[in-house]
Amino acid sequence: MSQLVCVARIGAAHGVRGAIKLWTFTEDPFAVKRYGPLLSKDGKRQFEVAQAREAKDHLVATFKGVTTRDEAERLNGIELYVARDKLPATDEDEYYHTDLIGLAAVTTEGDALGRVLAIHNFGAGDIIEIAPPKGATMLLPFSNAVVPEVDLAGGRVVIALPQEIEAEERGEALSTGRPRERGDP
Repeated sequence: MSQLVCVARIGAAHGVRGAIKLWTFTEDPFAVKRYGPLLSKDGKRQFEVAQAREAKDHLVATFKGVTTRDEAERLNGIELYVARDKLPATDEDEYYHTDLIGLAAVTTEGDALGRVLAIHNFGAGDIIEIAPPKGATMLLPFSNAVVPEVDLAGGRVVIALPQEIEAEERGEALSTGRPRERGDP
């Protein structure tokens, strides 16, 4: 079987007839219905979406065979996967997170930085997390300026490390983001 890709996560039960809140990670939230049976991470459980409707920031869905609130509550938190080969092809400069995780990260000079650990989005754009061989992970913007090259065939991403300003080392105060008033140091 091809690699599995997480496409949704089951949330809390919704109502008394077995409906659940379904958080999708697909461009089209209703695509989860078209992929056929969705699998648990270990591949041992299958779920098939019977019905789905849009809610505020998620879907309200029912699965075949889940008819009570108790059954729905037991599913809370399960991530749902499909085989990678069932997903549509990506456009140029578009990637599935699973394709990036594990790639080697190198500088523009070719020096090893580590491996791609994860791609995050906390609301202000994508962030690439790099795990170096030693020390804390690096969180960098996943932008063309910082990641000018993604070489899936070569198994690497090229990172243009942004310039960092160590204000404290130069004896300057760090900016708080507010304008300075007359008399401020």
